[in-house]
Formats: sequence, structure tokens, C-alpha cells
Amino acid sequence: MYKLKKTILIVDDEWNMRNLLSIILSNEYDVIEAKDGEEALRIIKKTELDLIILDLMMPFMNGWEVCAEVRKFNSTPILMLTARNELKDRVHGLDIGADDYIIKPFEPEELLARIKAVLRRTTNKSELNEEVITFGSNILVIDNESRNVTIEGEPIDLTPKEFIILSTLATNPKRVFTREILLEILWGINDSRETRTVDTHIKNIRVKIKESGSNYDPIGTVWGVGYRFNDPEVSV
Repeated sequence: MYKLKKTILIVDDEWNMRNLLSIILSNEYDVIEAKDGEEALRIIKKTELDLIILDLMMPFMNGWEVCAEVRKFNSTPILMLTARNELKDRVHGLDIGADDYIIKPFEPEELLARIKAVLRRTTNKSELNEEVITFGSNILVIDNESRNVTIEGEPIDLTPKEFIILSTLATNPKRVFTREILLEILWGINDSRETRTVDTHIKNIRVKIKESGSNYDPIGTVWGVGYRFNDPEVSV
């Protein structure tokens, strides 16, 4: 059935905040509420969602723990909601799979704008315009529809953000991407202080490939600039 409205899950242990968010969003979106992380996980496993608004500071399971657990089985975009404005907290959230942050207190207009920006970024796959990309006699195969990656026949279990990085580089093999550009592609953030999270994701990709038994590294470092794709026919 065609959905007239996108569905957003609000996860917050404070009733007042859930009620406020529901009031702000209900004109444009269908809203579901969860009072804690455990309830949220149950809903996420059985409900088709378009976005999750996830409070950071909750008892029993905090927002970071919920986000990390969700990313084990689900790629629904996550907007973290927090009163903490420290850079290390935002970077940690992005590292474990959050798509954006909004800091309390916030204006309703900012919240709605950030939601729309996250939905645009996560539903627009135009940069992944080829369904299946194959390099070097099947040394590397990227399936943009199923989001599966194999290297030398071995499946590589990438997170959604790791997949976007690899596919973006592979579909633009002659281009060098700066960390700032990759940060903008992944999260819509233009803040040079947070580029470390790009390095973390690329390191994770390399570790997973090495653990698969392959010596091929599809991501080349251009020192002082950023990253580019390594053609396996040249690299291997």
C-alpha cells in the first residue's frame, strides 16, 4: 500500500519531549512513540520506518547503545537528539551510524529542516547509478541494489555508511575525494573538525577486507588531500 506520509519513530524517555515532537511532526508525518530503547528495538524490528529520532540520554539503554544495536540489522536513518554539544559526542554518534544530530533546545523549523535533509540524503541514490559494478575479473563486485559487496568471492559485511563510501569512490574512479566532501555526502555536514569520522569508517572497511583474507585495498590514500578508488587490475 502506498504511504501518503512517511513514518517517524520518536524514542525518548521523557513524555513531555515525545509529546512536543509529536505535535511538531504530526502535520507532515505519521508518528510512533517509544519510551525507551528496548521498546524502540521491538518497534523497529516489526515496523517499516522512514526515520528514527533517538534521544541520547536515556536510562537502561542510552541512544548510542540503541543506535549501535539498530545498525546491526537496519539502515533506517537516525537523527540523534541530545543536550550534549561536545564534538567528541557528535563524532562518536556518527561513527556508530547516526545520520545527523540536533541539539536541545531547538526550534521546530530547524528540526523539520534537518529531518527533510536527512530523508533527502538517504533516499537519493542517484550517485549509485549502476546496479552492479564489477572490477578486475570479479575481484571486486558492488551490488548497489542489494548493497552487497564481495572481494575475491568473499562477502564483506559493510555498514550503510561504509557501503556508501566504497560505492561512491568506485563509481567515480578518477576522482579524489577530500574528507570534507565525503563528510558532506555521508551526513550533510561541512565541518572540518569532524573529518576524523571519515577516517574511522575507511579504517573499518580496510579491516573487514583484510579479515576476509584479501590483500586488495580498494581505497587509496592521497596524502594531504583525501581518498580515491584503487583499480584492482592495477593494485592487485
